[in-house]
Amino acid sequence: MRNKKPPFEITSMVVTYVAEIAELVGRLTSTERLSSNPALRRSNRIRTIYSSLAIEQNTLTLEQTTAVLNGKRVIAPPKDIGEVQNAYEIYEHMDALNPYSIDDLLTAHGIMMRGLLEESGAFRSKPVGVVGPDGQILHFGTLPQYVPNLMTELLSWARDCDIHILIRSCVFHYELELIHPFADGNGRMGRLWHTLMLSKWNPIFAWLPVESIIHDRQQEYYEAINTSNDMAESTVFIEFMLSAIKASLIEAIHVSDEMSDETTMNKAAVRWKQIERFLSKHECITNADVRELCHVSAATANRVLTNLVTAGKLFKYRKGRVWAYRPIQ
Repeated sequence: MRNKKPPFEITSMVVTYVAEIAELVGRLTSTERLSSNPALRRSNRIRTIYSSLAIEQNTLTLEQTTAVLNGKRVIAPPKDIGEVQNAYEIYEHMDALNPYSIDDLLTAHGIMMRGLLEESGAFRSKPVGVVGPDGQILHFGTLPQYVPNLMTELLSWARDCDIHILIRSCVFHYELELIHPFADGNGRMGRLWHTLMLSKWNPIFAWLPVESIIHDRQQEYYEAINTSNDMAESTVFIEFMLSAIKASLIEAIHVSDEMSDETTMNKAAVRWKQIERFLSKHECITNADVRELCHVSAATANRVLTNLVTAGKLFKYRKGRVWAYRPIQ
């Protein structure tokens, strides 16, 4: 058995991140736009689920994930569709969960992995090795007979520790991955529980898609875990996760500022700015992307795109079975 206090250091970088994040949380909370905009909250929730599952090799695109959660028929592996539906259900009920309850942790895993895993809602009964992308075993999870006690100790430490929740939640996330308490679903449970802990500190974290930043920086995420494993303490992982949280808050504030700008800017200009930003990261944009991005109906999205084609900013072409739009160089 290991020491009840997980090993880590509070570096100057960690302290700086905590101060910067606290300031950003204050700025975002003061606008109340994230908490008061149902369409934006739903959009962020869908991005969270898509990103967290994409990290685990779920094959659904963001558009397909949105369609599944809107009750539409999607041609995709049933397992991948089930993962999306399960994840959405548990994220939607997150406010009812106690982040320091082992029963709630197991209940959440049972919903997350329902129909996907024989041992859903239970700690694993067999040894497991964590395998990297190249097929090499990165580390062996804790022997199954020690898992219940170690998870109980970890939850008790997280509940009783007086270290700032921003740090504490990162440590919990890493330690859960290290113990690897479940036969499958450890990554998505670690990210869910991290979000849950932070949401009890400030409710905006329930709607902040930190997972999308992790997905964009997936290689760094794994490298931070592996480096922390090699060093036998979670400092590097804490620094990485705090940087991802900071980036997610900055992105949310930009969106909030743009929403505020709509009172002084022409809506068409605001939407074009959003589309330009989207196209800086993607090859093309579709009607579904504009609906999700600008929180508008299909008819409005079509009108926005048609106007941009007429204005000479985009050109329209057939991509598979849908119309797509690319910027005119």
